[in-house]
Amino acid sequence: MTFEPLNLEYLKLNDVVLNHNLDEDTLIQLTLDSGAGQLNNTGALMVDTGEFTGRSPKDRFIVKDDITANAVNWNSINLPFDADKFDALQAKMIDYLNSKDELYVRDAIACAAQDYQLKVRVINELPWQNLFVRNMFIEPTGDQQLTFMPDWHVIAAPSFKADPAVDGTRQHNFAIINFEKQTILIGGTAYTGEIKKGIFSVLNFILPKKEGVLSMHCSANMGDDGDTAIFFGLSGTGKTTLSADPNRNLIGDDEHGWSNNGVFNFEGGCYAKTINLSKEGEPEIYGAIRKGALVENMRFKPGTKELDFENSEVTQNIRVSYPIEYINNARIPSTGGIPENIFMLTYDAFGVLPPISRLNEGQAMYQFISGFTSKVAGTEAGVTEPQGTFSACYGAPFMPLHPMEYAAMLGEKMREHKTNVWLVNTGLVAGPYGVGHRIKLNYTRTLIKAALDGSLAKQPMEKMPVFGFEFPKQCDGVPSEILNPRSQWEDKAAYDEKLEYLANAFERNFEQFKDRVSEEVLKAAPQVKQNA
Repeated sequence: MTFEPLNLEYLKLNDVVLNHNLDEDTLIQLTLDSGAGQLNNTGALMVDTGEFTGRSPKDRFIVKDDITANAVNWNSINLPFDADKFDALQAKMIDYLNSKDELYVRDAIACAAQDYQLKVRVINELPWQNLFVRNMFIEPTGDQQLTFMPDWHVIAAPSFKADPAVDGTRQHNFAIINFEKQTILIGGTAYTGEIKKGIFSVLNFILPKKEGVLSMHCSANMGDDGDTAIFFGLSGTGKTTLSADPNRNLIGDDEHGWSNNGVFNFEGGCYAKTINLSKEGEPEIYGAIRKGALVENMRFKPGTKELDFENSEVTQNIRVSYPIEYINNARIPSTGGIPENIFMLTYDAFGVLPPISRLNEGQAMYQFISGFTSKVAGTEAGVTEPQGTFSACYGAPFMPLHPMEYAAMLGEKMREHKTNVWLVNTGLVAGPYGVGHRIKLNYTRTLIKAALDGSLAKQPMEKMPVFGFEFPKQCDGVPSEILNPRSQWEDKAAYDEKLEYLANAFERNFEQFKDRVSEEVLKAAPQVKQNA
């Protein structure tokens, strides 16, 4: 099979060596030769992403044009960008890239379900960025490579910095999506997650609008008998950890679509947060950190090449990307059936929510639209005490449409397939932050297993005050006293006060959605005494 040299003259990229679809060994060696990375003791490549160690939501834009003007939910997350400014900025980026000696180009596919696949050509300035793309998306086969015609382009140049006064950006870094040009521009940041989330945002616009597919920020797995489960949750709630179950097949850890035929992964890899990772607690992820994996912003233990998972001197957001097949029980292709169970994960730093609750349809919709978790002291600058945080659909920064469009689709699918929905608190029990402790991971796994096999739904249930959830009174393998959050607090009045505090936070957040939701959803809101 002969491959013609890649020509990107149609992008006006001329006289630059285009390293097209290089293998992982070459990309790793090029990174090592440049001094931009090191190998750890298992052969994984460790790099620093520089100034930015996470996404920059205030610098992510969508071009406002005939396609998006009346479709995108314009707000503080979906920021509009001028089409002419986009064209001028892209021309400047191309001129900059033409000044380089070489670039790294990767042809990749998003979506495991063939009916919905998106072909993406990614142009990277750095070889390790290109390795990330190789890890995170589906590689075209030999025949697909020969005939590859990209639907979308991503141009990522970390060293290119915008001039806000001229280019229309907020500052020197940016990530801009143009649906008419089917192009994403990323500059001034080397954080690889901007590439992944840019493509995810594109799919979140295209699939629901054109294909009737619910796009979801969730992980998914499947049992041996074919039962599929999905896990919604914001960063730090355990979405990746709980879906990487050695007794179930991993479909994917972050981004999926739900079509009439079932669930499919958008990606070909995993991007796991690794702060405090241990071999005992998360053996699948731990074992995936090997040759070919890309480790970001970690440090070695002194005098060794062993990764220090407890070291957050660079960032709490230390991560590793790896192909999904690095998980021993990964399902290839990454597809599953209609979900029988949905788990909505939250880290409750206030210690008032049960470890697991069963939600009715209205409650499930309310919680999905709310997307609650907590920030705890020390995780972000200025956070000195727990703060409730809400992200609609558990992924607001990546959702171009109004949250109710996604929520309505979820509700329809839940009703049609009679899907069970559970709210899982992976955060604190027996008291608030500073008093309580995080629920043990093995207890959470046991509760989820019981929900999956149907035994938990058969247990006697108790109704939680204010929120109205039902939670089980018992579950084999979990101490019964842990299941009732109020019983774990020594000061019951303090529990009641904190419960009202959290309920009021939910209500204040939900004000923005009240004019677009059904009466059923409104009735599922916490019954608060006052909006304090």
